[in-house]
Amino acid sequence: MNMEKRKLGSQGLEVSALGLGCMGLSYGYGPATEKKEAIKLIQTAFEQGVTFFDSAEAYGPFENEKLLGEALAPFRKDVVIATKFGFVDGDATKGQDSRPERIRQVAEESLKRLNTDVIDLFYQHRVDLNVPIEDVAGTVKDLIQEGKVKYFGMSEAGVDSIRRAHKVQPLSALQSEYSMWWRQPEQEVLPLLEELGIGFVPFSPLGKGFLTGKINTETKFDSTDFRNIVPRFSEENRLANRVLVDVLESIASQKEATPAQIALAWLLAQKPYIAPIPGTTKIHRLTENVKAASISLNHDDLKQIQQAVEAITIQGDRYPAHLQARVGN
Repeated sequence: MNMEKRKLGSQGLEVSALGLGCMGLSYGYGPATEKKEAIKLIQTAFEQGVTFFDSAEAYGPFENEKLLGEALAPFRKDVVIATKFGFVDGDATKGQDSRPERIRQVAEESLKRLNTDVIDLFYQHRVDLNVPIEDVAGTVKDLIQEGKVKYFGMSEAGVDSIRRAHKVQPLSALQSEYSMWWRQPEQEVLPLLEELGIGFVPFSPLGKGFLTGKINTETKFDSTDFRNIVPRFSEENRLANRVLVDVLESIASQKEATPAQIALAWLLAQKPYIAPIPGTTKIHRLTENVKAASISLNHDDLKQIQQAVEAITIQGDRYPAHLQARVGN
């Protein structure tokens, strides 16, 4: 199946309009998916037109990259694999480490785990305030010249870091949270990406599952699920934020679509250089998400959504304070 392709940045990177965020298969949202099922999901995504797969050494740690390496081996040349460096020992709980020697080490180890000879898109996972961003960008530039990496990206970086890094090695993509219920990138980040010609890869495009309409005040998350500590998912905030889902549901019923599909179609309609990466562990949900790439929202639909979104104040922070401190640097 073919899906519309989108260009990220001006260095030649081209990806399917919707990618697959693979973190949740190994990490973050409860127990890891059984390996055979996870491989089937990744391969089904490819069959349905997804050619953009997102991982990181920190997911697992390490298990997610190995999973992708195995699952994508049969069609490696037809897909874009993104992975990330930037944490001490690859462990997101230990803080940042983007020293040049660490970046090189991660590149070598990720290549082995991903079972490949090149990393298509190599992101700095979070900005490391102890390492000048020029040194980070310079190290990735060297890896690109050596043929180990094709494209450079950053994740959750602030405008100053993006601008400085881009001067040393042009960025192809910035990955940050962006959805109808987290629109902060519209203020400073999107205008900068437009100015510099950098692509945008929204993660959590469905609000960590909230915009599907399937999460309500009764929903209980697994004890290992990250959402337990997210203020936005407290019971009273879930109730208050439900009004956004109601709007999505009313537009979805007019379009014979689901709220999740409208939320993804809305993101795709924002800019031609946006490629969201919804994650899922379920094949029926994957198929539902993929169909969003063929839904077009007209001017009136977008206006209706815009008005609704502007009238709602989403309650609760998207991260607890200790994690919020890592973003926007």
